[in-house]
This record gives sequence, C-alpha cells and structure tokens, in this order.
Amino acid sequence: MPGLKDRLARHFLWQVSGKVATLTLNRPERKNPLTFESYAELRDLFRDLRLDTDIKAVVMAGAGGNFCSGGDVHEIIGPLTRMDMAGLLAFTRMTGDLVKAMRACPQPIVAAVDGVCAGAGAILAMVADLRLGTARSKTAFLFTRVGLAGCDMGACAILPRLIGQGRASDLLYTGRSMSGEEALAWGFFNRLCEPDTVLAEAQALAQELAAGPSFAHGMTKTMLHQEWAMGIDEAIEAEAQAQALCMQTQDFRRAYEAFAAKQKPVFEGN
Repeated sequence: MPGLKDRLARHFLWQVSGKVATLTLNRPERKNPLTFESYAELRDLFRDLRLDTDIKAVVMAGAGGNFCSGGDVHEIIGPLTRMDMAGLLAFTRMTGDLVKAMRACPQPIVAAVDGVCAGAGAILAMVADLRLGTARSKTAFLFTRVGLAGCDMGACAILPRLIGQGRASDLLYTGRSMSGEEALAWGFFNRLCEPDTVLAEAQALAQELAAGPSFAHGMTKTMLHQEWAMGIDEAIEAEAQAQALCMQTQDFRRAYEAFAAKQKPVFEGN
C-alpha cells in the first residue's frame, strides 16, 4: 500500500521526519479531547500503519502543554447519555478497536506526556510501548468520576501489568490523578523530562528505535503482547520460533558483519 508519509489527517496533526511519525492531538484550547471522529481516524491510522514499511516508530503527543483530557464532554459524553444500548456498544467497541490497532501495529509507539492525561488520554498513554512524562503531568483514569467502571478500553488488563494490581486498583477505583513522580516510581513512565524537552526526547528515542532492526522490534512488540496469555513453556517455544525468524533477516547478518569489522551496524529493517 502507499506510504503514510503524506497522509492528510483531519482531527490531529500528522508529521513524518525520516522514519519517525509524530501524531499530535491538536485541540489545545480544550486540552486535546477526543471526539467520535478522532477516535475513528486514530483507529484507521494505526490499522494502516500495520502495513506501512517506511515509518518505523511513532511519537504521540498533545499540543499546548497537555496530552489529552479524554472524551469531549459536549461532543461525546452528552450524546452517549441519549444513545440506546446498540449505539453505546458500537461506541465502546470502536474505542477498544483503537487500542487493538495500537497494539497490533509493529512500530514502537512513544508517548510524550505533559500536563493533563485523563480518561481516554490516559488509555492512549498506557497503550503506548514507552512513555516519557513530566513532573507536572497528571494521569487519571477518571471513569468512576463520571459514574462508569474503571474497566475501559482494556485498562483492567493492561494497567496492572504496568504498575501492579494494587496500584492499578487504587487508580481505577478512585479516579485520582497520578503525579509525574509517582508515575515514574510506579513504572508507568520510563523517565521524566522537562516540559520543554519531553517531545524532543520522545522523538530522539523514536529515532533511535527507528534506526534499529525494525523487523525484530516488531517481533518484540508482538511477543510482548501475545505472551500475556501463554504459560512459560509455551512462551519459550514461541520465542524460539520468533528468534529463528529474526535470524533469517539481513539485519542479523549486517550486525554480525559489522561486529567482525569492528563497525557499528546500519540496520535497514529487512
């Protein structure tokens, strides 16, 4: 399929530099909330990324000093109160499909989280493969604050695996905000950055990943997700098969030849 480098996004900013794409939620006056349309466009974009061979890593960020305030109160929450069960289930399945698409695309996703990161915004950060935050960031899975369960978009499955069952229970039951320092200590953030550098550091990390063996990175992402449902013996066998496939790539050969020549390998993703 054609590459996504020149894709025209309607509900967020989409820029590609080299092998790294930066997706910026861009409604800063409202702290970058999501709408029905932006959910669907994000889902479609990540589905298309699964077949893109030019983009090797993705950065997700928000404009104006905030990441994402979740679903738009007026454009999503209000209409949901007037929907029937069929409409509600169509919506919740669509938001879940966004999570599935983010998990299924082979590109590592790096979230640059500053300021408000709430509701569905916290889910987007959670589903990213790596998360860089700031001390002033506030991450809240605030579904209970609006009368809903904490089990939204895979939160009860994914969040405990990141920070532990007890800590996830704390956040999902109370809906309280997790500070940047707390998120780092709990393992939600990989590291903290200054607000004016968090995006650049996320892009630098994504560039580093994009310069690596991208086929192997995609395999790592696949196995990280698939092995949740495996026993140890099954996981060991699955990794044996996955690694054997990686050993057939040219990048594996390039790494060996560079090592033998005392040079740094230049990976090409095949």
